[in-house]
Amino acid sequence: MKRHLPVAPAPASPARPRPSFPAKLAPTSVQPAAVKTQGASAFKSTPLAGPDRAGVKPSPASVQRPPVIIGDGPDLQAVRTAMVRKLQAQGLVHPAVLAALNTVERHRFVDSALASQAYEDTSLPIGLGQTISKPNVVARMLELMCHGRTEKLGRVLEIGTGCGYQAALLSHLSHEVYSMERLRGLHERARENLRWFRLSNLHLLLGDGMLGYAQGAPYASIIAAAGGNEIPEAWIDQLAVGGRLVAPAMAESGRQHLVVIDKTTTGVARTVLEAVLFVPLKSGVA
Repeated sequence: MKRHLPVAPAPASPARPRPSFPAKLAPTSVQPAAVKTQGASAFKSTPLAGPDRAGVKPSPASVQRPPVIIGDGPDLQAVRTAMVRKLQAQGLVHPAVLAALNTVERHRFVDSALASQAYEDTSLPIGLGQTISKPNVVARMLELMCHGRTEKLGRVLEIGTGCGYQAALLSHLSHEVYSMERLRGLHERARENLRWFRLSNLHLLLGDGMLGYAQGAPYASIIAAAGGNEIPEAWIDQLAVGGRLVAPAMAESGRQHLVVIDKTTTGVARTVLEAVLFVPLKSGVA
C-alpha cells in the first residue's frame, strides 16, 4: 500500500558548529564510548546508544575477534564495478550513490572467507547474529535519502552502524556523519573496519539510537537500519526543516514498509513505500 504525500526539496542543514567532545549528555546508567574514525586517533564521549537489530548477546570470541582485512586488487574492483552496473540496470540512477558504491570496498566489511561473495546482491553475516544488508537495499535507501540532490548533504545521522559499510558510503555523500550502534561488539568491529579508510568526517557512537543524537542536530537526513512500530519522535525533532528521514516502520497493513518522512515548515509529509524486512528497533546498550 503506498501513500504519496507532497515532498518538499531538502536544503542542506543550516551551518552549525560541531558539538564538542566529550559530549555533555543527560545522566544515564550506561557509560558507552564514542569513537571518531580518523586514522588511529580516537576520542571518548559520554553515552548514547544505537538500536538493537537482533537482541543477540555477543559471545566473547565474536566481540574480541578482529576482522581480517584483505587487499583490493583489479579482480575485486572489476567485480565491484559489475555489482554497480547491475544496480544501475535495476534502476539506480543517482551519480553520487553509484560513485560511492563503486569506491567503498564492501569486502573489507566481511570476513575474508566471504570476500568472494561480497559483491553479490545478498546479505552476509557480520557476527553477533547480525548481517550486512543487500547492496540493492542499501542503494535504494541512499538514493531515497539523496532524492535527486546533486550536492553533498550536510550533517547526517545513521541509526545502526552494523559493520560500518553504510556509514562509509554516507561519508562520501555527506559533509559529516554521526553513526550510532547499540551493540558494543559491532561498534568495536565497525571501528576496526573503518580505521583503514581514514574518514575524518565520520563519527562512531555507542548508544541508544532511539534517542537520536541531539548534540549533532539538526540533520539534513536521518537513515535507520532497524524498524519499530513507529518512527521515534526524537528523530523527527532532530531532522532539519527541509530534511528527509528514511527508515523501516510498521504500516497500516501490519507489515514493515520503507517510510520516507520529509519535514517542512508546515509539518511532516509521510510516504509509505515497498514492504521490507529489517530487524526490530530496540533501545539500550548491549
